[in-house]
Amino acid sequence: MTQADGITDQQWRDAEAIWDYHQMGHKLKACDVAIGLGSHDLGVATFSAELYRAGLFPVLVFSGGNSPTTAKRFPGGEAVHYREHALTLGVPNSVILVEPRAGNTGQNITLSRAVLNEQGYEPRSLLIISKPYMERRAFATCRKVWPEVAVTCASEPLKFDDYVQSIGDEKLVIDMLVGDLQRVIEYPKLGFAVEQDVPADVLAAYERLLSAGFDSRLLK
Repeated sequence: MTQADGITDQQWRDAEAIWDYHQMGHKLKACDVAIGLGSHDLGVATFSAELYRAGLFPVLVFSGGNSPTTAKRFPGGEAVHYREHALTLGVPNSVILVEPRAGNTGQNITLSRAVLNEQGYEPRSLLIISKPYMERRAFATCRKVWPEVAVTCASEPLKFDDYVQSIGDEKLVIDMLVGDLQRVIEYPKLGFAVEQDVPADVLAAYERLLSAGFDSRLLK
């Protein structure tokens, strides 16, 4: 696709490198339960429904309250709207649990675990379904807050160009990629996630994009 004015070929390549790094490349397999992480991206609910229909899990938790970026899009809360969307795609109401309070990834996982436990589920394997560029952060967070469970990460199988086109704002997507990578790097120091190895070329891409002003989604 054609890049927006002001985004250079090098910046596009840097963003693609970070996009690729964020995805874990896990082979999908059947798990005891799945958690769909709330966000602005309704594709998470769409892909969750697809994976349920494929028989990869028997119970699905949608987790997420609201944030400044989702309040207008999902006024009832992220998890509530995800559930409504999944129902339209044929997922039975009986297999969906809703966790409507989480405001960050750690809460997505810990509060979903509590909801599952309250319903008698004690899973040994977990499928986390997220935005494509959030897989690695979700994985690192889960390994920290729920180390006992075997975790597989999944997201819609989209190429970077296609995802950018679906969002419609090239700079915003690159800002989000940079912001998530900052969290992958910094959250282990804060005790929120396990450390992930970041290859030198990905770090170099990150530094170049930061210097170019792709920074609206950074931690303050």
